Amino acid sequence: MNEAQDGANGTAPSPTELIDARITELGDWRGALLAKLRALIREADPEVTEEWKWRGVPVWSHAGIICTGETYKKAVKMTFAKGAALDDPTGLFNASLEGNVRRAIDFHEDDAVDEAALKALIRAAVRLNLAQKAGKKRR
Repeated sequence: MNEAQDGANGTAPSPTELIDARITELGDWRGALLAKLRALIREADPEVTEEWKWRGVPVWSHAGIICTGETYKKAVKMTFAKGAALDDPTGLFNASLEGNVRRAIDFHEDDAVDEAALKALIRAAVRLNLAQKAGKKRR
């Protein structure tokens, strides 16, 4: 499914429908892993909002972007928008380590997902977004 196709209700598809379609379209380990990561994000933050940005990138937000879920031939990449500001005690971040803002986790086909650590990282990203949003309101 692409962005021009109609959603279930005859209008443009929602971000959730587009992400569903991406998972189905992949049809391999990347789709299964993206679905698993999405479920973990939703478990960690039941108030998360799904978005579809930059011509086809799943994005999860709560008071700002938490992370993206990009798929490549050999990896599924979760990029945390403010990852450099997050504590990562278990060392999940393994990509985009040189920047001052973002951090990413590249998952490859046979990689195990540390679910507890990933959920903790997602919750920390939400707390950071909420704290930064609250700080802006006080100004």
